[in-house]
Amino acid sequence: MNCATKWAPRLPARPTEATRQQSLTFASPNFRYNIFMRQRLWLFPLILFLLLAHPACLYPQTATLKQIHAEGLKSLSEQQVADLCGLSIGSQVGRNDLQEAANLLLRSGLFAKVNYKFDTHNDDVTVTFHLEENPRLPVSYDNFPWFADAELTDAVRKALPFYDGTLPEGGTVVDLAGNALASFMDAHGLKAEVEHFVLANPLIDSSEQQFQLQGVTQRIASIDFSDPTLKDNLAVQQHLSEIRGKPYSRLAIDVFLAESIRPVYLQLGYLRAKIGPAEVRLSGNPNQKFPEDIPVYVPCVPGSVYHWKEAQWNGNNALSSETLKRTVGLNPGDLADGMKIEGGWDRIREAYGHLGYLDAKLSPVPSYDDQGHTVSYTVGVVEGKQYHYHDMVITGMSAAGERMMRDAWPLKPGEVMDKTAFEQYLLRLEAHRESIFHELPVHYDSVGHWLQTDTDKGTVDVLLDFK
Repeated sequence: MNCATKWAPRLPARPTEATRQQSLTFASPNFRYNIFMRQRLWLFPLILFLLLAHPACLYPQTATLKQIHAEGLKSLSEQQVADLCGLSIGSQVGRNDLQEAANLLLRSGLFAKVNYKFDTHNDDVTVTFHLEENPRLPVSYDNFPWFADAELTDAVRKALPFYDGTLPEGGTVVDLAGNALASFMDAHGLKAEVEHFVLANPLIDSSEQQFQLQGVTQRIASIDFSDPTLKDNLAVQQHLSEIRGKPYSRLAIDVFLAESIRPVYLQLGYLRAKIGPAEVRLSGNPNQKFPEDIPVYVPCVPGSVYHWKEAQWNGNNALSSETLKRTVGLNPGDLADGMKIEGGWDRIREAYGHLGYLDAKLSPVPSYDDQGHTVSYTVGVVEGKQYHYHDMVITGMSAAGERMMRDAWPLKPGEVMDKTAFEQYLLRLEAHRESIFHELPVHYDSVGHWLQTDTDKGTVDVLLDFK
């Protein structure tokens, strides 16, 4: 018997009119509400993701800049900060614009730190910069002999209204100052590149931002002094040959006056002589070509001749006041030779170094009696710690040479570090090497030397490097 049966899909019955009516009744209104809620369940996460991924959907991309504020200022004003940052009140700004404004302030070189915040109200935005200003350096114009400093300063101030004769070490404002000077020179018929450098000024023991003209050939033609006694001074006339005919440079002239002219006055007891600043006195038609031979004039006021009265000491323990007095080497009534006085301070420092006080410092403060024409000094002494010799580190020398050097070294570990003995040892290495190495062939051009101190332990290592 054939048990197979034929299978066919079961089709739904054709709905009747009553069935259709029932279905419509079922689908409205609750069924439609349920379908709508199911759609919202998957739409909400999508909408939330889009909003988080694109904050601009929540906030407008730009707003009208209403106010610019600045906090932490010391020498600049809010308006100057606003000019530097490149933003304009009433303009449309966004986040990128505010960040670029902060970057401009930082690149200017005027600020060590730049942060900002902004507040929005309706369609307006207020930005507040939190700033920390950089220190500034005094500015010098080294070789612009044809113009007064005031003229050059005014030229820079046209480009930088806040300019007060000082600038940071670097940044766009320094470049802008150089460009302003170059434009000023170009307007007067001299095309030259202006460069700027941070230099250590040996006269004031600090750094300065110096502007120099490149590619010019002006030279010092002569140096004249207002003090007639200098014209007849043989030492002064000999020193003039060191600078006459050299490229014009204000710094070079200042160094010459400090190192060659001031000692002449000091030796004669003119302790308060006023020298300079040097002036350029050009003659002829100012509309003609810039002259290359520059005559220099130096005003000098010698003042009074002083005599030595006394020195009083504070803070000294290792050396007695009587010892310090003898070391200076001047007695009451002696001519106050400024060079001898400086030599006395140096001898005292050497005396402390001989006893291992390598960090000893003197602070001599003069007191002048203009009626009696005498000078007294109050000298503060900070002796510091006494150091003991620990070890010698030698590089660049053969093993045999190093053994001879250690044999010739006068100190043993633990002994008081004698700086005078160290300097005498260096002199032997540089000028009398045979006294150390005998017949051993050694070859070196220079000896680098350092004293490496350990303040906590009170020890010092001698470092020697042969090249």
